[in-house]
Amino acid sequence: MRAIEDNRHAFHYNGSMSSDLLQTKLYAPRMRPALVPRPRLIEKLDRGWRQGGKLTLVSAPAGFGKTTLVSEWLTGGGRPFAWLSLDEGDSDLVRFLLYFVSALQGISATVGKGVLAALQSAQTPPGEALLTALLNDIATIPNDFSLVLDDYHMVDSQAVDNALTFFLDRLPPSMHLVITTREDPNLPLARLRVRGQLTEVRASDLRFNVTEAADFLRQTMGFDLSEDNVAALEARTEGWIAGLQLASISLQGHQKDMADFIDAFTGSHRFVLDYLVEEVLHQQPPPVQRFLLQTSILDRLCGPLCDAVCLSTDGQTTLEALERSNLFLIPLDDDRRWYRYHHLFADLLRQRLQQAMTGIEVAELHSRASHWYETNGLELEAFHHAAMANDVERSARLIEGNGLPLYFRGEAPSVQNWLESLPEAEFIARPSLWVTYASVLTMTGRLQNNIEEILQKAETALQNAGRDEKTNDLLGRIAAIRAMLGVPKNQVETIITQSHRALDLLQPNNAPMRTTTTWALGYAYQVQGNRAAASKAYTEAITHSQASGNIMTTIAATTCLGQIQETENQLRQASETFQQILELMGDPPWPAACEACVGLARIHYQWNDLEAAEQYGRQGLALARQLENVDTPAACGVLLARVKLAQGDIESALTTLAEADQFVQRHHFAHWQNGITSVRIQTLLQQDNLAEAAQLAETYDLPISQARIHLAQGDPNAALAVLEPIRRQAEAKNWADERLQAMVLQALAYDALGDTKAAMQTLSGALALAAPGGLIRIFIDEGPIMAALLKEAVNHDIAPDFVQHLLHAFGEVEIAPAIAQSPISQPLLEPLTDREMDVLRLLATELTGPEIARELVVSLNTMRTHTKNIYAKLGVSNRRAAVRRAEELNLI
Repeated sequence: MRAIEDNRHAFHYNGSMSSDLLQTKLYAPRMRPALVPRPRLIEKLDRGWRQGGKLTLVSAPAGFGKTTLVSEWLTGGGRPFAWLSLDEGDSDLVRFLLYFVSALQGISATVGKGVLAALQSAQTPPGEALLTALLNDIATIPNDFSLVLDDYHMVDSQAVDNALTFFLDRLPPSMHLVITTREDPNLPLARLRVRGQLTEVRASDLRFNVTEAADFLRQTMGFDLSEDNVAALEARTEGWIAGLQLASISLQGHQKDMADFIDAFTGSHRFVLDYLVEEVLHQQPPPVQRFLLQTSILDRLCGPLCDAVCLSTDGQTTLEALERSNLFLIPLDDDRRWYRYHHLFADLLRQRLQQAMTGIEVAELHSRASHWYETNGLELEAFHHAAMANDVERSARLIEGNGLPLYFRGEAPSVQNWLESLPEAEFIARPSLWVTYASVLTMTGRLQNNIEEILQKAETALQNAGRDEKTNDLLGRIAAIRAMLGVPKNQVETIITQSHRALDLLQPNNAPMRTTTTWALGYAYQVQGNRAAASKAYTEAITHSQASGNIMTTIAATTCLGQIQETENQLRQASETFQQILELMGDPPWPAACEACVGLARIHYQWNDLEAAEQYGRQGLALARQLENVDTPAACGVLLARVKLAQGDIESALTTLAEADQFVQRHHFAHWQNGITSVRIQTLLQQDNLAEAAQLAETYDLPISQARIHLAQGDPNAALAVLEPIRRQAEAKNWADERLQAMVLQALAYDALGDTKAAMQTLSGALALAAPGGLIRIFIDEGPIMAALLKEAVNHDIAPDFVQHLLHAFGEVEIAPAIAQSPISQPLLEPLTDREMDVLRLLATELTGPEIARELVVSLNTMRTHTKNIYAKLGVSNRRAAVRRAEELNLI
């Protein structure tokens, strides 16, 4: 089975993150025709596979044929496998996971799509939620397969080790992991060994015996040595394959004194390697030596790239000649376009390069490579070599990218590391570096850094610059960053002022910053209550961010748009919007989807699905805790407290509120104090503690809470006096949620006054606003007095279907007014869609949720959305009740 062999073009770029990856890292090495067979090792590897082991570890020093053995085993085994060649850059967890998922997509193209999207947003290092999402995706792959992590010793990262440990502990049975490395990885090898889940191949296994050494020298290197010479060479190299290869290359210049040359081999293989490399290099013509040294700066080689670095025209010819000479050049594709040097050989070449050339000359080589990569659309590699060339100006320009800065594409850590390596003099000379540094820190959520101080340094440096378009754009970026810094604290005036300044100064083609600023402006409008302006800003931000590939802003704006839909009582549309985010992020989602989770929690709370509300609320809280400087934990705490209150667990509700209050105080999110206090007042009312509730409502100026207290005190006139201006303002500003809340309480107040006509008229309007979105809890939370009012509404034939639905949620078993049919024969207020009917029919079977999703060929999240919609329309809260209700209505 081939390992992603259909990806013939190693480099291709179209503006998205996945295309920025070096595809050649995903190629398994091509098998050489004259390979020495290793049946004893192949059998050992097969035995570990057959016994269901999780991990195959091939660990040995450099040059022992680890990669070759694994490639031979998997290529000849006929089983699917994927390949990932690792390098130092993969020590960054985000980059490691990007390549990890891309390799897996060679097995199944749909694996990890949401994970890739989440990684691109570059907010924080990924956590267990993201790894779990990937494991869930892998578990859907029906056939057994292997994933090879080649050269794992190149990765020096505790975060990557931890992630892989988490992965191994929960590895789906269809997947087998293979690691080749020069040193044992920091993984739970002892535990896997005890459980019989580890197959190990060590240096002692990999060493060539005399027979294998003779086969290697004869078949691969073309030498037919005597048995004595083979035995001597095998003894000198201790069966070390790379040593044999280097020795045979060196022997090409010692045909007449072969025995003497072999006898001169002494010492450990480290010293032999140094000697042989000298012999190999010295045996090459000066142009070839020069080519080897100059191209050693490249991780991947092709003819045109080598020509650009070496200022030559024969790069492809030279590469092909080196391959024929077995000079440690490994082809990466069948077309012989891309190659790489053996890692050990490359290390030694680079060491000699530093000795042979000056720093300025080496920097010039990197500069030529950078220009070639940029010309061919590979900005990430271009930036890497520009940084190695110490070309600050060029590096800074490449960071900004062609339409989308590198730090918007998941490369923020590498950009931040480079910036932090620069002396302050470079920042003073180039104020744009201050701005870029502040942008990177803002985008990665590192708000504990003094970003404002950095911005002030940039402004000071720009004072001496002329006010041209470039300077204005930098000042616009500074304003945009300040607007973003105001978002977590709901600093509306700062956001609006700085956003307008940014949009005035930013260049029209600075799409990433203009789009992000437009989102921030929409957020300020949303906090102000100007929902129409906020929706317009979010829609614009979504359109432009999708066009530019700025997925981070797309997610943020889509989330906020869902919140607007939620406040407009458009709960079904809002649910679909939030589910889109979860689909994009995977299941379970990446931490940035915490707001979508708490939005779904609020929606399911209103639908009276308390179990789902609590589930989404806790999921959102767990995700939010992985982020810095976000107020989402407060939103989750308020929602979870309301759930506990609805469940009658007052003690847990108060505990949850106390935790949310502590979070708000600790992080200075004062704008959440009213929300917490409102739920606390509802709790006090349930405890009949009117005095303390009234004091809190007055202290925090909470009119809706004051109206509830007046009703509880038996003063409906006072309640109406409070509610009337609220309703007028809500109607004037078209705030559907506040209008509905005011009307619900007004209906109760009119009923308390004995004004049945006004009560029924107001309740009718409230029911009309609530029914399309299926809002239930807004009525149930008002308790028995609302249930009595709804029974009266039945007798007045007001929204009979929806009222019966609400009374059913109240727990009323039988409502049989003279003017109405029994609820069982009532048609649904909102009919089920065709797809919901498909789901409903399968809910009546023994199939599980995942099995239903597979049967309908939809994602599990989509199936859950259909199920929740069915529950809401049927007025039930679980599967069994849904089936029973559907049978009563003759739907199934």
